Amino acid sequence: MTGGELIQYFGKPRLQIVEGNSTRMQFAGPNCMLDVYLYPPETGSGPARATYIVARNLQGGNVDTQACSTAIANR
Repeated sequence: MTGGELIQYFGKPRLQIVEGNSTRMQFAGPNCMLDVYLYPPETGSGPARATYIVARNLQGGNVDTQACSTAIANR
């Protein structure tokens, strides 16, 4: 997904940080946080896409990424 597609799916990110050519978008749900890291394609053309995802509970422990994504999308 692109950044725009992530916003359409999850809503406005809680946090968005741009570092160099990468972007980190953080989405918060009732019991978890989802950090999505977007990078441009290796070919160099086209929008940045979600490449790496980390899900954690509010205490910082890892949780199931799919369950967290679903909880955030359904809030």
